[in-house]
Amino acid sequence: MSPPAPVYTVFRRRSLRRSALILVVLPVIFFQGQFMREMGFDAQHSTRIAFKYAGAGMGRAKETITHTRVQESQSEPEGEVEFKAGKGQRRRSTHIPPLRPAPRQPPRHTPFPFSSPRAESAWAQKLSRASTTLRAAVSEYRRRYNRLPPRGFDAWWVYAKVHGVMLPDEYDAIERDLGPFWGVEPSVLREVQRRWEGHVDSYTIGLEVDGDDSSSDPDFDVEDSFDGGSGVKRKHRLAMLNFTLPADERVRLELAAGGFQIIDMLCEAPGVEEALTEVGLGEWRAVFSPHDNPNLVLDHELREMVLEAARKGTYIDPLHPPPEKHGWRAACPPLSPAWLDGTPFPDYEREPREGWPSVPGEELEGPKTFIHDPLAAMDPCLHPADLRTHGAYLAHGAGPGPQRALVPDDLPHEGRPPPLGLSWAERVDARLQWRGSNTGIWHAADGRWRDAHRIRLAALAAGVGSTNVSVLDPGAPFDEAFGAFGRGGGGSGRGFRAQGGEGSDTLGFGFDDDEDWDDEEGDRGRRAPVGAPISVPRARLVPALFDVAFADRPLNCEGAQCAVLEGMFEWRKAHDLKTAARYKYVLDVDGNGWSSRFKRLMNSGSLIFKATTYPEWFTDRLAPWVHYVLIQNSYSDLLDALVFFRAHDKAAERIAAAGREWSRRFWRKEDMVAYMYRLFLEYARVMSLDRDAMSFEMWPDEREDAARERALMARWERKTEAKEEEE
Repeated sequence: MSPPAPVYTVFRRRSLRRSALILVVLPVIFFQGQFMREMGFDAQHSTRIAFKYAGAGMGRAKETITHTRVQESQSEPEGEVEFKAGKGQRRRSTHIPPLRPAPRQPPRHTPFPFSSPRAESAWAQKLSRASTTLRAAVSEYRRRYNRLPPRGFDAWWVYAKVHGVMLPDEYDAIERDLGPFWGVEPSVLREVQRRWEGHVDSYTIGLEVDGDDSSSDPDFDVEDSFDGGSGVKRKHRLAMLNFTLPADERVRLELAAGGFQIIDMLCEAPGVEEALTEVGLGEWRAVFSPHDNPNLVLDHELREMVLEAARKGTYIDPLHPPPEKHGWRAACPPLSPAWLDGTPFPDYEREPREGWPSVPGEELEGPKTFIHDPLAAMDPCLHPADLRTHGAYLAHGAGPGPQRALVPDDLPHEGRPPPLGLSWAERVDARLQWRGSNTGIWHAADGRWRDAHRIRLAALAAGVGSTNVSVLDPGAPFDEAFGAFGRGGGGSGRGFRAQGGEGSDTLGFGFDDDEDWDDEEGDRGRRAPVGAPISVPRARLVPALFDVAFADRPLNCEGAQCAVLEGMFEWRKAHDLKTAARYKYVLDVDGNGWSSRFKRLMNSGSLIFKATTYPEWFTDRLAPWVHYVLIQNSYSDLLDALVFFRAHDKAAERIAAAGREWSRRFWRKEDMVAYMYRLFLEYARVMSLDRDAMSFEMWPDEREDAARERALMARWERKTEAKEEEE
């Protein structure tokens, strides 16, 4: 719980999809044995040749290779770490402790599936509030997080300004991930991080130090280092410092590819590596997982403890952890719906799921609802049904043991070329399009795969369920709605018409040509409000609205279950970009992890419907109902939303165009660099033994602002020009 753009040439799809999931580069608290375990979250980058041949001459485990560049501890003796911070013990601090975030409440869903004017107004206000000067950005940072920005924030601001990064204040995702670690003593975090580097399937990137680390001196001059004025030589570079990955070279390179790409992305951005290495951050190391889904869960009580300690300016006592708990609910507040829901989790071995998959929405009671708060909608603590119907949770039954870690943010990218740039009018197929594989869960005879998210989607598209399906009467603008309709089986009425191809059919809806509509939308057209649900034959509705199917052949399955899957669903051909470009409406859903195709789809010009349980790095930087349509993981609102936009073609076109424009302006390579750049600044500070020295303070005299910002810009431009000349 954010173009055809050149970014598509940056990364190959699978390599970055795996590695960037655990983009939160922090070691995560995890009590070991009875008291403390350790965890780490990860990142990416390094020297390909050294990495490729690291196995030669290195110690090799049975199934993994570990390559380590030795880290010399400058502040703590080798051996066991000494936990000096007692419970409630205060530390000297000049930073302003972060506020404890208010608990998120369950979303109040709107009964109206399309509230674009309100959403567009909120988006416009967010844009208008964005900081335009460094001083304003520092002030907004302090307002949001109750502390000073990290050291190097001024250089980061210059990068953002030079490269036109929009919404420079919207980095709350970093605070959600790193905020709890302010309540943990840095020496403890460093010891946890060091031990976690040996975790199987991980790699570590950070600043490699050449020679004496004089830049870690608290008196190191940030501005002098920024323009080289102090004469201090560069002693750091971004590098892969350690890895513990499979011995098979092909697999090892594939898993580490995302790390190489992250480092390349930062190093190729003019001025960024220099700014990160010369700003006086000292040495830091960050552990990353190369896999494409989260593998750790943070205990809610522990999170509350560290947030409370951070708010008070204290550290938690690692020798007195909260009571050990088990399962998914351990990550949820005590009075959250997840705890109040008494539905037992299924036992895989004793209760294997058989028969047809469940049908989305049929089990729901009460009024239909639609998402207006993305982060709340993705929170399984608020929506416990997701724990039983999404493969990320379902595959683990009641949930893992008492592991305590942060749910990571992610940075997926897409490496394929952008789709063909057809206009809205040229997209002749008005069905909802999706092609994909049956990923998301392992399909075993003793499993519950029939309840997983992609299986339920395929079942919905296959027409599984009751004879009739209930959809909200969509209303329609008088001057445009029926352009999306065709003559159907409803006699004099109008109907949805599939445009041909696999699964095409026609559905009569019974709208009267002479029906009068109330004027509610001014010059955008005359609209009637969405009406009560109407019952429609499922066998005619679904083929007319959906071109959704699994592609090619079953995957992730035991032999017998592969045969069950093949007989259960229709397996159609995968769509190439030219075919996909014909569709006005396209669906994006999670797989094993988040969907890596979202960027490509947003750039396509289709209206994107998205269902996900994963908050991503850009979640705070885009708006549902303005740039895309966010669908519940149950898919209970999917038919209603699709019917609505089929009836309101101009509204659909407007959102699709806004989504494509957002992709081109808010999700460029420069925007990803800005996020990673700022993330590493924040991470280096929270891991520093002297966090206060790693903060940035504005100069006191506001009259100097304009001149100083110009000087910062000039310094950045000189460094950029010097780098370009070297290349």
